[in-house]
This record gives sequence, structure tokens and C-alpha cells, in this order.
Amino acid sequence: MHYKNFMKYKLTMDLQLFAHAAQERYSDLVLAKLRKTTIFSSLFNTRYEGTPTAGAVKVPVRDTEVKVGDYDKSAGGSLSDGTTTYQTMNIDKDKYVNELIDGFDAASVPDNLVADRLDSAGYAMGVSFDTDLITLLTTKGTASSNTTALTKDTIYSSIVGEVAKLKKQGLKPDEMWLAVTNETYALLLTSPEFIKASDLGDNVVQNGRVGRIAGLNVYETNNIADTTKVEYIIGNRIFCHFVDEWMVPVTVNDLKDGKHIGASAVQGRRVYGMMVSRPTTVTLKKHA
Repeated sequence: MHYKNFMKYKLTMDLQLFAHAAQERYSDLVLAKLRKTTIFSSLFNTRYEGTPTAGAVKVPVRDTEVKVGDYDKSAGGSLSDGTTTYQTMNIDKDKYVNELIDGFDAASVPDNLVADRLDSAGYAMGVSFDTDLITLLTTKGTASSNTTALTKDTIYSSIVGEVAKLKKQGLKPDEMWLAVTNETYALLLTSPEFIKASDLGDNVVQNGRVGRIAGLNVYETNNIADTTKVEYIIGNRIFCHFVDEWMVPVTVNDLKDGKHIGASAVQGRRVYGMMVSRPTTVTLKKHA
């Protein structure tokens, strides 16, 4: 290969490698901010089979626990059939960022400006995720038969009673979690039975947890719309499913659209899907 051609080829490859490295780094930064912002995506079941960017995945749904029997040294033990099934979950949510950076091409954007836009993109996506996940629960969950508005004297017993019902469906306290509205959390703070764990400290900042009730972590959210009349939601990480993936990783691209001159944009797309595979395991406490 001629030296000039070789150097041209090498420069092209170096630029592609640099762009790919930047794309990975930018995507990781956005994802880190997204994970720090969103509360509920980390509380869902994220196990799946398949490729999210293909449009659908299979999620495992536990029906019963594995049977355990007494072993006989002579006769051995009888085989039991597994009852884990797989359901198809569509990856039908598609979010994007396309933020204009005027006055800079992709190669000359200051690092602090890129960092600011990436931080904002991650935060905005995280808020969007939580809003969609809470909306899913309020539309797919099962309403409690108790429709009396909660008070500081009844809220604790209400939650404990609903948790007991969910335990009968095979759920364990460490598999469940509680999401409360701002108003419900204010009631909890006046409830004599509600005792916040003494070691929360930095954990509150890290994962949004504000306390524990009946073995469940408690999370406050302002994404439960007043129109739903939902006071709290008991969800779980077994039958509530969430899967997300980059469709187009985040990067800074030059805008060569014939309209913008000397401009670039932070661009990227993330797809996700969500599902409640067993609605009876999600409790909605509403007031009449």
C-alpha cells in the first residue's frame, strides 16, 4: 500500500476508533445518571431472554417453587416438572435525545458542555422511565377492597394487612416494595408505628428509600397522578418486568442536514419494555 494511502487509511481507522470509544463513554455516562435518577426500574424484574433491540423478549414467570422431597437411598427420588413459563414482552417504548449544540462541531465541543448535556439527558430519561413504570402499575395492578381514605391511625395497619395478603400468593417481603404518594408519606411521618431505620443515612440519597414497613422498603414518588386516587402501591421484583437497551448509543454528531452550520448535537435512542405478568401481585390502595 502506498504510504499516503496507508496514512489516510490509518487516520480513518483512528477516527472510527475514537468515535466508538467516545460513543461508549458518553452512553455509560448517560446510563449512570439515568440509573441514579430512576428509582423503580431497579425494583423490577430485569431478567429476560432475547435481544431487546429486536422488538420483543421472553421473560421468565415463576408459577410455583421447586418441589423438595425426602430422598430414599434405595428408591431415589421422583422427578418433578418445572413450572417456570416464558411470556413475550414487547419492547415498545422508544426514547431519544437530540440536543442542539450551536457554534461547535463535534470535534470542538468543550468537555464541560458535553458533560452538562449528557447529565441532563440521563436525568430526563430517568424521570421518564419512572413516570411510565408508575403509570403501568396504576393501570395493571389490582385495587384493594378497602377504599376508605387513609389516616395516620389506619395507614400502618392497612399496609401490613395488604402485605399479608400478598404473602399468601407466595411473595416474600424482600421481593416486595412500597411506593407512596407525597401525601401518603406525610401521613406515615405522623403515624406512631412508622419507625424509620436508623442506618438509612446515605442510602436515602443513593436509592430513594425513605423507610421500611413490614419488611418492605418504602419509596416516595410524585409520579402517581391524583386522578387515579391511588394512595400507595405494593409492587414486586418477581412479576413486574422491565428491560431496556440502547438502540443507538449516545454520541455527539455533526449536523450536516443542509440547515445547520457549525453545529452539532447530542443524539441517542434507548428502547424499553415493561409488563406486569401477574396483576394480582400488585396492590393498589385507592380512596373512594
